[in-house]
Amino acid sequence: MGHEVIVRPFSDVHRMGAHVVATLLHDPTVEGLDVALYMDGSASMESDYGPRGILAKLGPVKNQVEPQMHWMMEYLATKDRDGILRVAYWATGNGAELELVGDLDGAKAKEFKFPGPKQYGKATVMLPVLRDYVAHIRREVAERGAKRGLAVIITDSQISDPADVIAYTQQVAKEIGAGRMPRINFVLLGVGQKVDEAQMDKICHESYPGVGHLWCHRVADRMEEMAELVAVLVDETMTVAAGGTITDDTGKVLKTYEGRLPAVLEFDVPEACKAFTLEVAGQKFTQPLPAHDEHHDDDDDDHDADHAALAAAPPPPPRDKHRH
Repeated sequence: MGHEVIVRPFSDVHRMGAHVVATLLHDPTVEGLDVALYMDGSASMESDYGPRGILAKLGPVKNQVEPQMHWMMEYLATKDRDGILRVAYWATGNGAELELVGDLDGAKAKEFKFPGPKQYGKATVMLPVLRDYVAHIRREVAERGAKRGLAVIITDSQISDPADVIAYTQQVAKEIGAGRMPRINFVLLGVGQKVDEAQMDKICHESYPGVGHLWCHRVADRMEEMAELVAVLVDETMTVAAGGTITDDTGKVLKTYEGRLPAVLEFDVPEACKAFTLEVAGQKFTQPLPAHDEHHDDDDDDHDADHAALAAAPPPPPRDKHRH
């Protein structure tokens, strides 16, 4: 068969008459994704970070946050376009301050220490987190070509400014809907007994015209569950709700996927069609069609291997009581 150029995120494309079989190399919903991780630095978290300085050597209390940060960073780096994560403590100082840890290489997560912020916060004000990430993603789009954003926010407290968070999210949704900002998702994880889940529901439930949900949330009972639940939330946010649409080279819709994209896309095209476009999560990927192929069966094993690689183990089933 005469293959033409294969465009990412496709790894293989076959055409047999009117029927096209296109194999995805990777999940296109994370193409160009820029990820940030914001860890609660309010006073209620102090015992979880454990004692510092000489006090750290006097007692058996361990830093419960640091190993979870390592695990989350390693996982999130596999989603980020270059593996470099923006990491910061939030709700520090007067409760409305951020302490930037840095732009960290997630593959080297275990080399970094997370002893907690220099000054624990007196409140848990979230609006500065959203403003920081929006400013960050605008820079990344302009300077480095980022195409999508994801901010993971962790707290063990009731949010001090829910009305401001909701109002700001509405503005972000309008910017996304108008095409002035790439798609952004916020993942909010509450940890422990002090979080207000009803408040989290109110922040996260809103669906915006043409944009859908920007927030999702879950509550972890213990610090040790934090990293695992973040992985579940991110997987759900970046893939399950993505969906996708296939159009031909005239813009006619050929197929619509409502849920998670399969690893192998199959659809029919008009005889004169020269290319198709996959649109997913606000991004478009146009793939020229190859010449007709009458020997597709010879490549079934390759398709099966690609499918197995892409469709890795799905995330564990969500707990209904914590589901958005």
